[in-house]
Amino acid sequence: MQFFPAHWAFGPEALNLAHMGERKLREWREAGLIDDAAVARILAYEEEHSRPLLLWAVIGIGALAIGLGVISVVAANWEDVPGKVRLAIHLALFTGLAGFIGWRGGRLEREQPWGLEAALFVLGVLGMTFFGHIGQVYQTASPLWKPLAAALVLFGPIVLLRGQSWITASLFMGTLIATCWEYAFTLDQWVTGREADSVWLPVTLVTLLPIVMGPVAAWMRSRSARAAFWTRIEQLAVAYIVIGASLMCLAASVDAFSEPVLALGAQVIRCGAGLAVAGLIVWARRDRSGEATGMVLAASALACIFAYVASGATLPAGVLFMLLWAAIAAAALYAGWRGVFQAAVAVVALRLIVLSFELASDLLSSGFGLILAGLLILGVAWGAVRVSRAFAPPRENEGETL
Repeated sequence: MQFFPAHWAFGPEALNLAHMGERKLREWREAGLIDDAAVARILAYEEEHSRPLLLWAVIGIGALAIGLGVISVVAANWEDVPGKVRLAIHLALFTGLAGFIGWRGGRLEREQPWGLEAALFVLGVLGMTFFGHIGQVYQTASPLWKPLAAALVLFGPIVLLRGQSWITASLFMGTLIATCWEYAFTLDQWVTGREADSVWLPVTLVTLLPIVMGPVAAWMRSRSARAAFWTRIEQLAVAYIVIGASLMCLAASVDAFSEPVLALGAQVIRCGAGLAVAGLIVWARRDRSGEATGMVLAASALACIFAYVASGATLPAGVLFMLLWAAIAAAALYAGWRGVFQAAVAVVALRLIVLSFELASDLLSSGFGLILAGLLILGVAWGAVRVSRAFAPPRENEGETL
């Protein structure tokens, strides 16, 4: 899986080029691959563009030591610093970094995108912690979702406009998911009495908000120069849906769905939203990968309905979970996602082992039962490995993603 855009100038290839010395050039010249003129040009270029790495390393270590020292001094005297002064320092750091990004952001994006990515991440963290800092200084009792939502509104746009890879994508999606669920938990705690039966609708709708980013990212990834960033956003939205459906199947095997938020009406809304997102992603990305993603989301959406039907029954709910991941494996096979296929096979095998213990819990109560349990685990593991090796897509597709 490729975590950074291909044009980012670091990685094994960059390291190999940076450490190519005269000895290697002589070997190539003696082998007839390059001539003396080429060797001279390469050496002249490297000398002109060389960087004093040792000096930069020493400078970096010194800067790190100074930074850690400043943090230690501030932390040791944090309680003695007036609250407004702390807020002013925090705001100054945030404003300075925001100004730097506004001033140098375009150049960083062209020349050092990893630097821009790091700056955006730090900016987002400074912004979110600033609201918490205000609450600490002024002793406010605001629920957590409010500062998270404020940070999302204020800093989300710049992340979406400038984000480069999985770092800022994870920050944005993590904040969005945390905001939605914190609001849902707060709403559930505030509502009591007869109104509690009607809270399931806003809770369901709010917790579905993160999946909206899936179609948006699918549409943007082929129309933006930052395809890696939008790919990660889409993958995180798809993972959110798949994990939610999987947890729904697991919960169904434990107990019947009696809470209003898990009732049939809520599951129908989840299923409809999942199917809509699947259709939009297939429409936005009309290729095998987009179709496979739609298959995964459609299976996850339908699993919510069937989880309600199977709730309270261990065997049907367990089979439903395995069918969901079997569908994911089939979609991965169709799209050529080798890693996803192997992971799906492993999940099915693990659930089969757990299900066997759930249905025959007395296996672990005797020595003979332990032997049978061990043989079962080995057999399922062997079968999973054989299936994974026999049917997994070829390795040349391993770098492909959702």
